[in-house]
Amino acid sequence: MSKIPSRVLCLLFLFQIFSFAQTDNDYISSKTPFELIPKANAVVRYEKQVVEVSAYNRMHVTTKRVVTVFNKYGERHHDAFEHYNNNIKIKDLEVRIFDASGQEIKKVKSRDFNDESAVSGGTLYSDFRVKYLDYTPVNYPYTIEFYSEVEQRSTAFVPEWNPIDSYYLSVQHSEYELINNSDVEIKAKSQNFENFNVETNGKHHVVAKNLKAIKPEEYSPNISEMTPRLKLALTQFDMEGVEGVNNTWEDFGKWMYNNLLMGTDELPQTAINDVKALTEGVEDKLERAKLVYKYMQDKTRYISVQVGIGGWKPMLANEVDRLGYADCKGLTNYTKALLEAVDVPSYYTVVYGDTDLKNIDKDFSVTEGNHVILCLPNEEENIFLECTSQTNPFGFTAGFTDDRDVLLITPEGGKIVHTKYYSEEESKQLTDALINLNENGGFTAEVKIETTGYQYGLHEGLENQNVRDQKMYYKNYWDNINSLDIGEMILENDKENIVYTEKIAVNATSYASKTGNRLILQPNMFNKISAVPPRYENRQSDFKITRGFTDIDEFIIKIPENMKVEAMNDNESIETKFGSYSYNIEPLEGNKLKYSRKYIMKKGNYEKDDYMKFREFNKKIVKADNAKIVLISI
Repeated sequence: MSKIPSRVLCLLFLFQIFSFAQTDNDYISSKTPFELIPKANAVVRYEKQVVEVSAYNRMHVTTKRVVTVFNKYGERHHDAFEHYNNNIKIKDLEVRIFDASGQEIKKVKSRDFNDESAVSGGTLYSDFRVKYLDYTPVNYPYTIEFYSEVEQRSTAFVPEWNPIDSYYLSVQHSEYELINNSDVEIKAKSQNFENFNVETNGKHHVVAKNLKAIKPEEYSPNISEMTPRLKLALTQFDMEGVEGVNNTWEDFGKWMYNNLLMGTDELPQTAINDVKALTEGVEDKLERAKLVYKYMQDKTRYISVQVGIGGWKPMLANEVDRLGYADCKGLTNYTKALLEAVDVPSYYTVVYGDTDLKNIDKDFSVTEGNHVILCLPNEEENIFLECTSQTNPFGFTAGFTDDRDVLLITPEGGKIVHTKYYSEEESKQLTDALINLNENGGFTAEVKIETTGYQYGLHEGLENQNVRDQKMYYKNYWDNINSLDIGEMILENDKENIVYTEKIAVNATSYASKTGNRLILQPNMFNKISAVPPRYENRQSDFKITRGFTDIDEFIIKIPENMKVEAMNDNESIETKFGSYSYNIEPLEGNKLKYSRKYIMKKGNYEKDDYMKFREFNKKIVKADNAKIVLISI
């Protein structure tokens, strides 16, 4: 009798697992556990993923997922897709679809899946593709079973386990197992297991059952920070045929430097001559860097090019110079090479680029990040450059790569550093206005807004829009003023000092309410808070204020000569752990009033029990911003 190969035995074992670890009830919508239905657009009835590592460069991933979809918003949760390229082979791919009673109504084989590029239309070229299910349901609820087997020759990206990866998704059963048949050590890191029903059945075998859907709450952390997660990585891995070592971030960074960056920084002599001539006589390295950064911005543009080792290797610097375009990796590497030509050191830096603050995990080295920027070491504070933007001021990163841990790639290895944090003192908005109020309640005004820090990024770029869109922007911005008309606009972008200045002439035929011989005026015309964070009977999550800011307003209001102040609200001052707020109204000579306001919001992480206090703080601000002055004819 011939001996059955171990590989076949393993596959038979997997077949048994996936065939018998669930029941027919998983396909009947009405058998969904009642407690998992509230707040859920879909429920994962059964999920199991088995990752089998047979060598540092061989990995087999088998996935089975059964999801009951209750409405159109649950469609995205069936996750019926697989990526592939030359090093990722889809061995099996199938979907079965069941109606509410559990009767199979459709079967989709691999050849019937949609097949297209896995990147956006803005990408020039990528060898990554995706096969995905395109299915339009006739009725809800329905249940979908997804099954796939994928063979990978690259092991730099080990699938992680994150059973609740979205809001409004419940999980009846989710299981993950990594089987290590190689002699390579596997690293693992778990988080948030203690807060959920997670069982550990072995070194790399976890099961979660009956996880209820989570509804998003204002100011909540990212859902990945609150839910169970298991990350794994091989200490010896393969990325597109290139072997790597990953015991620490130092190891991983050294591998990146030696295998991804080394030899990619050669420039044509013409480019070297250009930047040397540009910086001739400039002794200060920071000033040289500013000139080179502007040179790069004027010469290049961003286009995604997902080729090279796993899409991680940058285009050659001389190719970027010749073509005038590249992705974040190529443009960053090109800028680094230009700076080296004028003796300015810099470091290629891996980051999670997002408006949310997402860190590279400093305690667990793994292939992470979705973006690349450039770091200029500086004695006072490292300076980071966004090389994909043709308009960014030198060193400005607020809103996309600010205030987070990133991975610096140096010849000595990887180092975790933190990008610039824009404090509430730096992120200011100063609004001044000279207002002439008429006796009918209308006004004309000259408004000036200056923004810095994070708030600069919220206004920058407005100067590039057409006049119609600019006027619409201000009408929406000041939607508390009826019949607002926008006149002359002067927009100044001071990139050297990173200050954005807006000067706008405005008028309105009616603003203050006229009652007999009285006008009722709300003096905060140009920076009013009107929304209060929602109230929760029983808030579930802690909350955070991601970025702090300071707003300072000063409005000089000239009231009609034949009117005077009859009554007005008392001045207000509020101090809390979340921030502070104050406003003051005082009379000036010449029948004028000065309205002064200062609002500071502080960055911070807070417990859910503090949310009602935070909401009360906001309610008081909304009320104070609606303060009134009563004017009467004399």
